[in-house]
Amino acid sequence: MTSRDTVTDPLPSGRGAALPDGGGVPASPPIPPRLLTDLIDSAVRDHGERRAIDFLGRRWTYAEIGALVDRAAAGLQAMGVGPDVRFGLCLPNTPYFVILYFAALRCGATIVNFNPLYVEHELRHQIRDSGTTVMAVIDVASIHAKVAAVAEESGLEKIIVCPLADILPTFTSLLYRLFKRSEIARWPADARHMAFGDLTRANPASFKPVAVTPDDVAVLQYTGGTTGVPKGAMLTHANLTANSHQMTLHVGHGAEANDRIMGVLPMFHVFALTTVLNFSVDTAAEMILLPRFELKQFLKTVKRTRPTKLLAVPTMLTALNKAAASQDVHFDDLDFVVSGGAPLPFDVRQEFERVTGARVVEGYGLSETSPILTCNPITGVVKDNSAGPPFPGTTLEIRSLDDPHRIMPQGERGEVCARGPQVMKGYWNKPEETEKVFVDGAIRTGDVGYLDEDGYLFLVDRIKDVIICGGYNVYPRVIEEALYEHPAILEAVVIGVKDDYRGQAPKAFVVLRPGQSASTAEIAEFLKTRLSKIELPREIEIRQSLPKTLIGKLSKKELVAEEAKKAAG
Repeated sequence: MTSRDTVTDPLPSGRGAALPDGGGVPASPPIPPRLLTDLIDSAVRDHGERRAIDFLGRRWTYAEIGALVDRAAAGLQAMGVGPDVRFGLCLPNTPYFVILYFAALRCGATIVNFNPLYVEHELRHQIRDSGTTVMAVIDVASIHAKVAAVAEESGLEKIIVCPLADILPTFTSLLYRLFKRSEIARWPADARHMAFGDLTRANPASFKPVAVTPDDVAVLQYTGGTTGVPKGAMLTHANLTANSHQMTLHVGHGAEANDRIMGVLPMFHVFALTTVLNFSVDTAAEMILLPRFELKQFLKTVKRTRPTKLLAVPTMLTALNKAAASQDVHFDDLDFVVSGGAPLPFDVRQEFERVTGARVVEGYGLSETSPILTCNPITGVVKDNSAGPPFPGTTLEIRSLDDPHRIMPQGERGEVCARGPQVMKGYWNKPEETEKVFVDGAIRTGDVGYLDEDGYLFLVDRIKDVIICGGYNVYPRVIEEALYEHPAILEAVVIGVKDDYRGQAPKAFVVLRPGQSASTAEIAEFLKTRLSKIELPREIEIRQSLPKTLIGKLSKKELVAEEAKKAAG
């Protein structure tokens, strides 16, 4: 695969960039292919004195982060990390994530992002499927225990333990060690474990440069795609740096802005990986990192740091609107908010803009596109209920739902398909799935929408069976399979229902086996060990029977209609 000199160069696997009639806004400026490590190298070289990270009040400059990246890279290389190694990050938003991300990439490794909230079977599957052999994990006992439990059987050879207390401000660290002692992991002194501090004792001069190209896979970003079966989207250095560059073009400024970017969305999710980590380093901005969204801590941090940019999901903005009704929210320096992950209700956007005076724009994308495809403009027309026009260098096509090789006229509905330098190389070790997700070289999103006369995208439906819950994809099939493991359950169906806070939430309907009994509380407790918190049904309803199609298949549409009627009235 050759490097892309401009956004109109050939795409991977012959996915040409010819722009057929009916496509969206064509490419504008050239987007040069780069390595992700170029971003940190440039920031350290040109803005080393600038603050790079604020983590709960402790701060690092770009020069300090760059030195830690160099030492960690030398340590990883001495450990055997190099090309063809998949390096797992099972970390919340911390300086460790930033340092080890760039260090492993410098070694030529491929990053595999893991959600620390994964349960053991999810960790096991992703480690095995990706071939991850080295994993970095925070020293929170509950998280480390899960990784350690699956390490041997899944082929995980090394675990790098990252102590939270070591990156906290001095007094906070003391209190944490004193009062949270039971929550700190204890790990064995064996060949599999290594502390981050030991890793970074390596001499950076010992590092031997590795040949890496922009077309090499940088990140395996796992996604359920259209089926709910986790697949690793192969995102190259060129894909991810292109999306960061596209964001710079969309925003209209770079390093001269001296931005302070609020990083509370998890960087193991590709939206924050691009908009918080890659974009911040690309523009030498300060990352204000929080390990999770906890309202009181978030508002306290906002007051102390005065961010200029906020990357959010609708549930965050809903919570902030509610807080603003009773207290000051201190968003005086905020220029704008980009909301992604789920549809943004108009009233939520309107209220946040009224309270803060900052503009809120909605974007759209998917893991397979690094992730941003469209976004409403920072200055200019924001159209209500629209996902905005294509990102610079991105072409949208609306293709017929009956014949995907036919492009629909402007204004007519069809499947949203896209081309651009941010589009993935394919799915890891799944050539057939890769073939299915592309049509005539354009990636199929699984969403139904249309383009208006100005090229703005409006989404109207979803082809995929997926629930967007607080910005995360939750797949009914995964929950249904967990329900079927319960010995008392005969049939199970899961749908998405309206949720004022999360947008949507899963609701389960079950039928019990004859002669068996189980309460909803018992079923909910049973699911806690099999599903992550975000996947747990908000409600479980036990019924005598469930609707079926004429051929006897369980049918969801009647349940969806029932719940919609309840919500309406």
